[in-house]
This record gives sequence, structure tokens and C-alpha cells, in this order.
Amino acid sequence: MPDPIRERLTGLRRDLHRYPEPGWCEFWTTARLVEEVERIGVDELAVGPEAYDPEDRMAIPPEDRIEEWFERARERGVDDDLLTTMAGGNTGAVAVLDRGDGPAVGLRVDIDGLFIEESGEPGHLPADEEFRSETGETMHACGHDAHVTWGLATLEAIAESDFSGRLVVFFQPAEEVSGGGHPMAESPYCADLDYLFAVHVGLDHPTGEVVAGIQKPLAMCHVDVNIRGTSAHAGKAPEEGNNAIHALGTAIESVYGIPRHSEGMTRVNVGRVEGGTASNVIAEHVDAVAEARGETTEVMEYAKSELIHRFETAAELHGCEADATVESESPRADSDPELAEVVAQTAEGVDGVDTVLPAADFGASEDATFLMNRVQADGGLATYLVVGTDHPTSHHTPTFDVDERSLDHGVDLLTESILAVAEDGP
Repeated sequence: MPDPIRERLTGLRRDLHRYPEPGWCEFWTTARLVEEVERIGVDELAVGPEAYDPEDRMAIPPEDRIEEWFERARERGVDDDLLTTMAGGNTGAVAVLDRGDGPAVGLRVDIDGLFIEESGEPGHLPADEEFRSETGETMHACGHDAHVTWGLATLEAIAESDFSGRLVVFFQPAEEVSGGGHPMAESPYCADLDYLFAVHVGLDHPTGEVVAGIQKPLAMCHVDVNIRGTSAHAGKAPEEGNNAIHALGTAIESVYGIPRHSEGMTRVNVGRVEGGTASNVIAEHVDAVAEARGETTEVMEYAKSELIHRFETAAELHGCEADATVESESPRADSDPELAEVVAQTAEGVDGVDTVLPAADFGASEDATFLMNRVQADGGLATYLVVGTDHPTSHHTPTFDVDERSLDHGVDLLTESILAVAEDGP
């Protein structure tokens, strides 16, 4: 990596860290990365609906939330023409370098933040060094600010190299809600890629450690459930009501009793419920947000089907109705060992990397699997790698942070891996 790029890494990451935006609301973040891409100079840059079909998006937030973040971006000086392109929550971008004959290589990084208020306590580096989130309600608590930095710096390093081929960098929105992987995977930019690299920071792997290819990410789905009953006076005539909260309670007990599956592990959770009006009113309405995961896509489908069935059956038992909507989902996809081996061999020569794991189980879920499946179905190879970082607390916590030494490690590893497959293949 050229020294001028290396010298900008920390400043770029901290700039991105100051203004995290939630899924499908990454207006300023997209504008910031577009600014960098245009400075680098690429052969093609597609923003929002130019990069994917908006109809393929999942987990789109309410219009009022999108509009709120849209106006915030305008107040922060985002160009009106660019905002118009992203209107309706069509964020993210794809950047393309065409450099003659050679393989088509993809790199996927995610760009969204989380609804977590970042710690301002002494000892939290972003607070101490004044690059803490400025929004008051969102945070880059999973390292996506580092991911965007890697994507931009790798793009620049490849642009300044003797790379021969086609490089496609996906700056993907809405990973945290599993909403952006599907449209990126369905887009023409993901067609006929020979290789795809996806990457994450940390995940309990320390600074200096690299996982060349994760295995066994859990397929998952997010499900929204609406239960409708009939209200009544809880003291005078409770028999006249159909209690949506009672139906919900029955459903929750039933959901956690879904039988295990012989072909792999499952996970279910009801993570949020809301409903009812008062202690003396039979509740006529309740909402729930739930999820199902599975060791394989097929096992996840089993858990999802059972989860929805149990909500519907519990509602019917109590004289209510239930509507379940799958807001988003993602399949399982395993890293190809041949491409992971390229990463492992490259990592051995990266300054600062002292431990290389050929593979590791992921144990969570990721919608980069949509892109991995697309590439693999087209005959290409894909790997999802992890660049370790010392993070003081777990991902998705108010005091999460990354060791900025891992910024160098990630760019060097991604750049050299891309050059390796372009020159020699796996």
C-alpha cells in the first residue's frame, strides 16, 4: 500500500465514525464515500438505484425515518443532486475499475451503523480523542467504519497498482437489518465475477490474527408479527374480548418449543413486543419482532415456517388473527477453500499479522452470503475473511472500538489477495 494511502486511513475511519447512519438511511456516508471514489478516479460509479433495483431491497424502514435522515444529510451539506439520486432510501454505491484483460474480482464492504448511543465515558478512545458519534442515537458499534475505509483504500491501492482485470467494490447498505445484500447480489454488477472477497473486522479475533475464510454462517430471517383481537372491559365483560396479549404469550411459549432439527442447529428469538393500552382493557392489538436462524438455509426455512405457524395457531386459539411478514432474510454460504488459501498465503506476508487461521466457524449471520451464493452459482469462488482487532468490549455495545493498527492489516491483505488472484489465480 502506498504511504499516502496509509497516512489517510485513521483520519478517514474517524471521519466516518463521527456520523453513523442506519440501514437505507446512509445518505451522508454514501456521499462521503462517493467523494473519495471520485478523488481516486474509477471507470464506473453507480449510486443507489443505479447500482441495484430498489424493488429488491429488504427491511426498508418507515418513510418518516428515511426522511429524517435525508434532511439531516442535507443539513450536513450533501449535494442536492446526489440526494435526489438516493431519495426514498436508495443508498450505497458500486465502484468499478476496468484495467484490461484479467479476472473479474469483487470486494464487498458494508456501510451502516446501529441504533446504539455511543459511550462518552473517559477511557473510550473515540470520546477521549473527540471522534465519538455526533448523532446522539447511532454508532458504528460493529466496525463498518473500518470496512468502508478498507474498501476505499483498497480501491485506491489497486488503482495505483499494475492490476489487470476488473475490480468491483460493493459499498453495501443495510447489513445490520439484512436488507442490502439481496439487491446487490441481484444487480448486474455481481454477475460473472470470478472471485469475491467479503470482510469483517474483529469478531473476537485479536489484532494480528486473520481468518482466511469463515464457515457455517447461520441462515436467518427477521419476521414482524401483528396480532389482532377484540377489546373489552377487563372487569365488567372480559368474556367479550379476544385478548391479543394472551395470544402473544401463548405464541411465545410455543415458539421457544420448536423441536430441534436432525440436519442442523436452529435458533429462535422473540426480541421485541408492543401492545395493549391499560390494565383494565382487553388488548386488541399487539406487535412482535422475531427471528429464526438455521445451520443451513433449509433448516432455517423449517424454523421460519414453524415460527410463523405457531404465531398463527396461538392467535386462532384465542379468537385472534395473526399476520406475519418476513422483513428480511439471508442464506448460508461457506467460503471456498481454494480462495481462502490465497488469503492465508497472502496473510503470512502482511506486516503485523502473526496468526493465520485457514478457517473458523462464524456462528452468526451475514447477508454477504447473497453475493457469495451468486458468485458461486456463476462458477466463481468466494471467501468471507476476518481481520482481527483488539476491541475493548463486544460488538454492538456502547464502548466497542477497533485497534486502528488493523486498518493497515486489512488494506494490505485485501490488496495483495486481489493482486494474487489477478496474476496467478487460486
